[in-house]
Amino acid sequence: MKLIDLTLPVRDHWRWSAKLQAQRTFDDYHFLLQSIELNLHGFTHVDAPLHFLPDDLSIEKVPPDRFMGEAAVVDLSHLGENDAVTAEDLEEKGKHIKPTDIVLLRTDWPLKCDYMSRDFWARSPYTSLEACEWLVGQKVKAVGYDYPPDYVLRKKLSDPQYQDTPEENTTHHAFFKEGILVIEYLCNLHLITRDRVHFMALPLPIEGAGGSPTRAIAIEE
Repeated sequence: MKLIDLTLPVRDHWRWSAKLQAQRTFDDYHFLLQSIELNLHGFTHVDAPLHFLPDDLSIEKVPPDRFMGEAAVVDLSHLGENDAVTAEDLEEKGKHIKPTDIVLLRTDWPLKCDYMSRDFWARSPYTSLEACEWLVGQKVKAVGYDYPPDYVLRKKLSDPQYQDTPEENTTHHAFFKEGILVIEYLCNLHLITRDRVHFMALPLPIEGAGGSPTRAIAIEE
């Protein structure tokens, strides 16, 4: 059995604060006690339906098995800056996808661009509406990415006053109403050597939350 960690390190970032604070240190106590204020949708995380659908489930109410199971890894590493993941790409590269799979879309974007930089978010590949509809048609249960999936993000980065529409958040709009969950900002998908693996990205049961940080793991047998 081989475990592959697919999780970005949590560190202070220009998009999200992730500063550790010490309540007690070894200077005055025999334990190190720390806290952290962390955006629940930053770094490697899972989204609950409540993140996008106001009357749907918060993260502690989503059964854990929705974030674990058989996963199909789709190699889209040919994509570069601002390239769309298309339905044609998935039709060609995703023939091994089965109903109820977790689909992991691998572009290797974290190898091509540092996730600490603005370019990671402003120039990444993105998921087209047609690709989302193709995945919906396959009846998958969750989709994970190693890139920022919605094109609209670059508009919001360039203009913080930009007022996006729900439909512009393409993956969220397409997936959540169909019961498909998302795992965002994975890394190390290039270390997976098989096109099918076991996968888990279990959230913390934070009451009322729309998402949670996660430790995402692929398991090759």
